[in-house]
Amino acid sequence: MLDLLPGDSAVDPDGMLTVGGCRADRLAEQFGTPVLVVAEKSLRARAREYRRELAARWPRSRVVFASKSFPCTAVQRVMVTEGLGLDVAGGGEILSGLRAGVDPALIVLHGNAKTSEELRLAVDSGVGLVVVDGPDDLDRLESIVPPGRRQDVLIRVIPGVIADTHQHVLTGHEGSKFGVSPGQARELIRRIGHSSRIRLRGVHAHVGSQILDPEPLAAAVAPLAALGEFEVYDLGGGLGARYTWSDRPASVAAYLDVLTAAARAHLPSGAEIIIEPGRSMVATNAATLYRVVTVKRGGPRTFVAVDGGMGDNLEVALYQQRFEAGVVDRLEPTDAEEVTLVGRHCESGDVLIDPVTVDRPRRDDLLVVPATGAYCFTMANNYNGNRRLPVVFAADGSARLVVRRETWEDLAARDVGH
Repeated sequence: MLDLLPGDSAVDPDGMLTVGGCRADRLAEQFGTPVLVVAEKSLRARAREYRRELAARWPRSRVVFASKSFPCTAVQRVMVTEGLGLDVAGGGEILSGLRAGVDPALIVLHGNAKTSEELRLAVDSGVGLVVVDGPDDLDRLESIVPPGRRQDVLIRVIPGVIADTHQHVLTGHEGSKFGVSPGQARELIRRIGHSSRIRLRGVHAHVGSQILDPEPLAAAVAPLAALGEFEVYDLGGGLGARYTWSDRPASVAAYLDVLTAAARAHLPSGAEIIIEPGRSMVATNAATLYRVVTVKRGGPRTFVAVDGGMGDNLEVALYQQRFEAGVVDRLEPTDAEEVTLVGRHCESGDVLIDPVTVDRPRRDDLLVVPATGAYCFTMANNYNGNRRLPVVFAADGSARLVVRRETWEDLAARDVGH
């Protein structure tokens, strides 16, 4: 189990899991459950690894964190202080990134359906690069950018690459809702060349997410190169993370070896490369603690229900993502039992892990589910009047709250119908 948890996790002499030097039971007591615990030092180490390894292979390069994977101001601030930019996918992420202290020139704005409000916010905030996803983006931008100014853009291109991942996180195949075909990209390049308010800096491609083999990610380079020579080539993100025992994602170094080899083969040597890691940056640097509410034995399955579920982890329902779990003071089972771990929500699909083998669980046990740092916080919801969970940073034996748990008052705050 420790192999799946953040790098600074351990088991103390009492047999209790610690994350960032903090005991899991004390974290649960202090902050309640469910709670999302981020190992801050491990997260910082990952950011430094990405920046160092890319610079060693392609000096004129930039790492921008795909903040949609964990759009928490404290997480964004870690990335900013470690020298990374931010890839954002909406107005809220622009604002939280600015609160985190990012230089707006280091923001890359994505989105297949950007509103005029979001584009205006980007222009007014000085966002460095807007990724044009189609002709409507270009029309809106040209109407928003004030006279005498120019907005730098990239064009998102569909590279025609299919990777081995869930269809809901494939983005580089023909028929994707994201980007334009190479033929359409050439027409946009021509249009921008006549614009006084838009300046083309380069092109962008993204193949998908949770991709364990880097070869499909590198296969997007050649289609971009075929469009011509540019200052910037944004090669996206997509490297997968280890969620379960069978996952074997490429290391950052191996991924970048393959990616930069393709860049050297196809791209101008003086061009700038941008990459956008998200899932592989944050997934394994956080874990969720749950309290067992009830255990039902005696039927064809043993159901273990916890005080969270699809309200704090939609990855299972959306992508059938596999997770693992353990009892925090009995990570290595001595009385192993195969169970179905379910959530508290009134939905038959609210299943976290089926099946999973843990030490025979009891009511009020604390469970840990590793690798919940990506796309869990960002998709947390209020189904069944659920209060979204807090986020805690743990480091060197100290824990600090960075996002509080929602209150009942929070749930009623937007309801004006009373």
